[in-house]
This record gives sequence, C-alpha cells and structure tokens, in this order.
Amino acid sequence: MKEIVDFLSAVKSAIDARNFIKITLSKPMPAAKTLDNIYIRLVTIKGVENLSFTYRFHTNDQTRNFDVAGGVKELQSLLGGSFYNARLFTLREDIVLQVSKKGAMSVLRTKPTIAETPSLAHDREKTKRALPGDSYLKTLGIMDAAGNLIPKMADKYKQINKYLEIVDSLLESTTLPSTINIVDMGSGKGYLTFALYDYLKNKRGLDVTVRGIELRKELVDQCNALAALCGFENLSFVSEAIDKFDGAKIDMLIALHACDTATDDAIAKGISADASLIICAPCCHKQIRQQVKGKEQDSPIMKYGIFKERQFEMVTDTIRALILEKKHYQTKIFEFISNEHTRKNVMLVGTKTDRAIDELAVDKKINSIKEAYQIDYHYLEKIVS
Repeated sequence: MKEIVDFLSAVKSAIDARNFIKITLSKPMPAAKTLDNIYIRLVTIKGVENLSFTYRFHTNDQTRNFDVAGGVKELQSLLGGSFYNARLFTLREDIVLQVSKKGAMSVLRTKPTIAETPSLAHDREKTKRALPGDSYLKTLGIMDAAGNLIPKMADKYKQINKYLEIVDSLLESTTLPSTINIVDMGSGKGYLTFALYDYLKNKRGLDVTVRGIELRKELVDQCNALAALCGFENLSFVSEAIDKFDGAKIDMLIALHACDTATDDAIAKGISADASLIICAPCCHKQIRQQVKGKEQDSPIMKYGIFKERQFEMVTDTIRALILEKKHYQTKIFEFISNEHTRKNVMLVGTKTDRAIDELAVDKKINSIKEAYQIDYHYLEKIVS
C-alpha cells in the first residue's frame, strides 16, 4: 500500500540523512498474539550500522539485529498486519502510520518529539533522566548545593532514575491526551512525584498536571512548600485518604508502596476514571494472608512462613493483574529495582487497551486461584464496579 511505501521511504531517508532516532510499533493487532510492542534503533556493530529490534512480549524481551536493508524488510513485514500504530522519530519530524479497525491507513506528520540523536553504541550506557544539576534534587536533599550526591541518598537517586526510565518506556506505548492529568496516590515524601513532574514537564516538554495524594498532612504541607520553592506550578499535594479521593479525570494513576488494600483502592480509582495508564508498586500484602490464616494449605511450600508470605504476595498481585485484564487493561508485572535496595521491588502496570476480553475466561482463572488457596475474596473484586 502507498502509506507503507511512504513510511518505509521516510525511514530510509532519515537513516541516510542522519536524522533517524528510533521507531516504535504499538497497539498490537490480534495477529501479534503475545507481542506487546517493538522498538527499533540504529546501532553500530563491528563498524557496520544495524537496525536493532527489541520485541517486547508479555513475559520477556527479545532482541534481533539486522543490516539496514534486512531491517527495513523486517519492518515491512510487520507494518499493517501486526500493529495499529507505527511511529518514526526523526530530528525534523515524527511520522506516524496509523491503521484503523477496518484496515484503512493514514500517515500523519507532527513536530519532532526528540531533539537529539541517540548514541549508536550497541551496548549503551544508562541514560540518567534525573541529573545532578537538577535544582529539585538539591531542594529535596538528594544533592548538596554543589550538585554532589549525598551518600545516604544514593539508593534513592538510583531508584528515581530507574523509575523515570520505566515511565519513559511506558509512555512510548501509551496513548495519552495533549494535557496529561497524573495522580500519585500515597505520594509520601514526594521524591518520585517531584522527579516525574520535572522530567515530563521540564525535560520532555509535556503539558502535565500532577497531584500527590497523601493522608499525612505534615508531609503534604512540606511537599507543597517545596513545590512552590522549585517553581513547579502544576504540581500540588492534597491531604486525603485514597479511598475518599474524588477525581474524575485521571490519565495516569500511580500508587507506589500504598500499603495493603490502599493499592486496591488506588487501582479502583484508576479503573473508574478510565485511566490510560496505571502504575503500582504494591506492598504490605495483608488482606489475603489474614483471610486464610489458620487454613491448612495443600502445598508443602506453604509449610514455611517466609515462603507462605512470598506466595501470597504473588497470589495477591496476580489476582490484581487479572482484574485489570478483565477491565480491558494489558498488564505486566516486573522487578522495579534490585531487591538489594528494597524488598518492595515489584511493579504492576496496566495499559488501557481496546482489545476484546473474554471476561468469563478471566473469571475462571481468578476463581481457580481462590479455590487453590482457600481464598474467599480479593478486596479489589469488591470495590470495582
């Protein structure tokens, strides 16, 4: 089709003109099966330019490298039949190939999203998104006045950069409005909330409004004062319980380390608001563990307390993920940061999708887990409509 020919021609022209940045394929069609996204970048291997494809499946990533001609051929085989959206990022413009549900294609051209070409090194150094010179890091006490990392905050600084890396990756495969409303539930001292606002607003130039929801008023007052000091006009904090929060407009819902069922309250708010992206790092999985206390479990693994605790953490988060899938979210569970820094290192992500869902099949999976572990109910089941 002409649209595919035009898109491929733009890819080759961008590579030849040294304007090429990357390509993302998103919104998978049924033919993609367990493939969620594909990211394509230009790398140099043994002095030869290659197109490196990262195929992101539900459970793992796979990478294949092609010479440029072979990469263009591989891309051609994917366009139009595997993904509804393909975006070429160049220094001059972004070019988007869109496919409708009925198969109609269109090519859109927009202003460039990224201003610099990435390194062509095959093994790239990690890009820091929170930089030592960022003023908010000094205000929050992560860097000193000279921009040097305060030793006791090293783990927090690493966590911030990992968090921003994850969010950056998620945004590439999520459709969000031009003005993005973000709610961070259980924002605590606000380290990650400030970092997210600064990165999206000041580094990526996005139109964002971020609200932190935190029950402890002293932390809310402190964070609001720091936000004013940093000049972060669209960052604010509210003292309120998560389950009482009434925010109809949420594009991105974040709940990092909201304790026990507060994570479920946050997820429910995100589902109710039809949020495009839900990001959680659950902790304190007490609800199911307390519910099954005293019940004899068949598995010998459950004989040992530490294994029982970890098993019910996995059970709790798996049911959360299944409930999100039932509500038309594509879900992932992965390690947020190495457990040498924190035990609270699992992240659950839900991305809104318009895929057809077999709700009865999902219910069957949830019920089989509950039956296997003698669970009466999961709290999230009771609060989602």
